[in-house]
Amino acid sequence: MESALQSCLFLLMLNNLLMLSTTRLMWLIRFTAFQGILLAGMLLTMEHALLAAAVLLIKGALLPGLLWRTRNRLHSHQRMRPRLHVAVGVLAGMGGLVLSLWLEARLLTLPALFPPLVLPTALTTLFCGLILVVGRTTALAQVIGYLVAENGIFLLGMPLMTAGTTWFELALLLDVFVAVFVMGIAINHIGNTFESIDVGRFRSLRD
Repeated sequence: MESALQSCLFLLMLNNLLMLSTTRLMWLIRFTAFQGILLAGMLLTMEHALLAAAVLLIKGALLPGLLWRTRNRLHSHQRMRPRLHVAVGVLAGMGGLVLSLWLEARLLTLPALFPPLVLPTALTTLFCGLILVVGRTTALAQVIGYLVAENGIFLLGMPLMTAGTTWFELALLLDVFVAVFVMGIAINHIGNTFESIDVGRFRSLRD
């Protein structure tokens, strides 16, 4: 189980850097779904099978599916123009990784509270999510950044789940916020579309 957990942590760290290096919303959504699968796998290695199934359903399927559907409605199939250069974002993510490893050696935590590399991986995921929020210009990409940051917070709380599911319920509340954000973006786009159609019809009738 320990080797499986370490493998999931390594893949999650690699996934974070890949998210910072892409300029396509399609790949951002795919990497987000992969993050949900990895988090579910980590919970499974910690013998939380029921929570792992819930995380797989919510973070690995429902939220990425909602993001994908909204992307198709918005017809966002082109490359994004990030506010920060891709190389700058990747370097910032690697800097966050180095800082997280330094903090793991400096912070005083309870003995055996965090398995090896869980704390730096969680902090790096949180940093990468904030970089996506700041460095991307489209609303959907920024929502994905918020979701990535929330995944980092969720990973920080995994060792606390042995005492109950309160942390999972709080994380689920943040996922609900993500769903509300995405639905708000879709509804706002639909409203703007109908408004533009009505304005076009009014002008055609006036002419």
